[in-house]
Amino acid sequence: MDKALAIAEILAYARRNRSPLSVLPPEAVLRDETEGYWVQDALHDLLAPDFGTQVGHKIGCTSPVMQQYLGIPHPCAGGLYMSGVHATGASLRYGNYVHVGVECEIAVRLGRDAVPSDDPFTAETIASSIEAYYPVIEIVDDRYADWRSMDAPTLIADDFFAAGCVLGAPVARARLPDLASVIGRAVINGVEVGRGTGADVLGHPHHALAWLANHLAASGKVLLAGEFVLTGSLVQTAWLNAGDHVRMELLGLGSVEVDFKS
Repeated sequence: MDKALAIAEILAYARRNRSPLSVLPPEAVLRDETEGYWVQDALHDLLAPDFGTQVGHKIGCTSPVMQQYLGIPHPCAGGLYMSGVHATGASLRYGNYVHVGVECEIAVRLGRDAVPSDDPFTAETIASSIEAYYPVIEIVDDRYADWRSMDAPTLIADDFFAAGCVLGAPVARARLPDLASVIGRAVINGVEVGRGTGADVLGHPHHALAWLANHLAASGKVLLAGEFVLTGSLVQTAWLNAGDHVRMELLGLGSVEVDFKS
C-alpha cells in the first residue's frame, strides 16, 4: 500500500466516524503540498461510496482575511461531494459535523469544460466557461483536535476543511453585477459577524477560478461542465453552535440561508 493511500485511509476513517484528527503519525507526515494533493485524490476515491461523487471544488485562502486567519499565503483547493450540496432554506443536523463553521462566498457553475491551451487561464479567458453564479454558504468542518497544529499539506489532503455548501438561486451571466463590488454579509442569528467584497477574492473571483483551472491543468485535470466551484470566503470563518441560523447576503447576487438544528 503506498503512502498516499495509507494516509487517505486515516483521513477517511476519521471523517466517516466524525473523530477529531490528531497529528498524523511520523510515517504519515507529508513532505509538501504536492503530496497533499496526491493524498486528496486518493481520499476522493475512498469517500465516494459514503458521500457521493465529486460535483465540484472549493478554493480556500483566496482573501487576505482567510490567509491571515489560517497563516497560509496562497490558495488551496478541495473537493465537493454530491451529498454535501444543499439548497437555501435547508435544515441540517449540527451533530453531523465535528465542529461546523460557515463562510460567505460567491460560487460558479461551469457551462462547458475549461480545456487548457498553450497559454495559462486568466480571469478573462476562464469567464467564458461560466454558466451561472450563486450566493453560497460554504460549510466547513474543523475535524481536528487542534487545527492550528495541522500544516498546509495535511489540510489540503483532507479537502481543506470542506464539508459542503448551501446554494442560493442562480444568477445568469447576463444579469451579473460587478463581482468585485459585490458586498457580502455574514449574519448569524440576526447579528452581522463579518463583511467583505468580491474584490477580496484575489482581486476578483474569476482570478480564483483561473488559479484553480491552472492548478488542475498542471496535473492533467480539467474543470468540467456542470461542476460547482466555491471561489473563497469574503469573511473569516464563523464557527457555530447547535441551533444557529445562518444567512449570507451578497448584494446583487441574492441571499442564502440554513439552520443547524441540535
